[in-house]
Amino acid sequence: MSDQTAGHGSHGHSEFVKALTLTDATMLVAGSMIGSGIFIVSADISRTVGSPGWLLLAWVVTGIITVLGALAFGELAAMYPRAGGTYTFLRESMGPLMGFLYGWTLFIVIQTGTIAAVAVAFGKFLGVLFPAVSADRWLMAVNIKAGGTTLELGLSWQRVAALISIWVLTWVNLRGVKEGKWVQTVLTFVKTATLAVLIILGLTIGRNAAAITANFGNGNFFAGRPDVGALFVVTFGSALVGSLFAADSWHAPTFAAAEVQNPSRNLPIALLTGTVLVSLLYVLANVSYLVALPLHGAADGATLMARGIDHATQDRVATAMMESIFGANGALIMAGAIIVSTLGCNNGLILSGARVYYAMARDGSFFARAGELSEHGVPAYALVLQSVWTSLLCLSGTYNQLLDYVIFAALVFYALTTVGLFLLRVQRPNEPRPYKAVGYPVLPALYVLSAAGVAVTLLVADKTRVQAFSGLLIVLLGIPVYVWWHRGARAPKAG
Repeated sequence: MSDQTAGHGSHGHSEFVKALTLTDATMLVAGSMIGSGIFIVSADISRTVGSPGWLLLAWVVTGIITVLGALAFGELAAMYPRAGGTYTFLRESMGPLMGFLYGWTLFIVIQTGTIAAVAVAFGKFLGVLFPAVSADRWLMAVNIKAGGTTLELGLSWQRVAALISIWVLTWVNLRGVKEGKWVQTVLTFVKTATLAVLIILGLTIGRNAAAITANFGNGNFFAGRPDVGALFVVTFGSALVGSLFAADSWHAPTFAAAEVQNPSRNLPIALLTGTVLVSLLYVLANVSYLVALPLHGAADGATLMARGIDHATQDRVATAMMESIFGANGALIMAGAIIVSTLGCNNGLILSGARVYYAMARDGSFFARAGELSEHGVPAYALVLQSVWTSLLCLSGTYNQLLDYVIFAALVFYALTTVGLFLLRVQRPNEPRPYKAVGYPVLPALYVLSAAGVAVTLLVADKTRVQAFSGLLIVLLGIPVYVWWHRGARAPKAG
């Protein structure tokens, strides 16, 4: 086993700087979760499930799944408070191949795909303030159709904005973890307050009698999808793609565990506190949407009420709600706040993701330079490499296509990591466990079944099948890559 808290560059630090407090770790959880999804994906979920009740249930189920995952991961984080998080947990419980497959998939699509998707959303909301930043204004474009899915390859002004946001945040994190955490804490506070204000406005001055009647009256709450048999289970499971994406990256602080003060105590607390807080805010945000806007509308509706939640312009539900309250100025204010939110989310993802590639490099499973710390005490090479690949992903797919790839692969590894919790209880019963998973074995088992169940529905649902199988293929391609990478039986670098 390599020492993952140490790393040597020619002029770099020998180990990480423990600069993250409990508050910082909690802000990293909340900040990595709250990005663009909560302000956008409810439109797509609404079109899939067809009723206000099922929309809210999707967010409640997502919250439960996320909190269950946090409870299980807390035990693993307390056992192995080193750089790498899930990569380390899988390597310890299932061996180096499984750890590599996670790190490989994280780099190829999970972490970088999420950063790319959030960056594209940043460009989407920037387009509200500056209409020239549009997804329809292409500098170059090539459309590729495959299996009913169209990939839009190329560069639009919206994607230019996405690329710039990635590069700027990468530069901030190259300056050091203290700079990165300061930006994270400030942006997370702003966007959490923004989400809270959005909820309050929707539930008070944004209340619309016509919307309330349409969504909650006359038996409409669960109308539209009366068949709750096997077919609807698949439909509902595929609808969770959006809400799970909005709640993803809740485990980000475990990647940077080597920089957390008293990690065995603070990481489990941060995971639980952050996931519960954000899950509650997400459910309340959707209640506010339903109080202010009808669920159903038409794509060619002339007004916000006529378009409804399911056909909000470019799926910008939060912006539509604010516009219904304050007119054009409300839409501009909300767009500005969401821009801040996406920046905060991506700052946390950029900061944390590079620590996994660092841990892989220390084990001889990634480029050696990624396992070195710069003079600022950060894995600079890993940060730069992450930004390069993320930039390429920004040019290769739309927002919804990227998140479909991300969620399937992420769910598979979340389920496997929790299975690893059971394996470690058997394999290493005497290893110190400063925190033990609440409700073990029932709650962790429930999480495994939930995460695996949603992943399976993504494989069989028409809407997500292509992306899910593509995600599975990416994971499996990691096997020959692992064999090739370790063909010389390279030993892990000494700490």
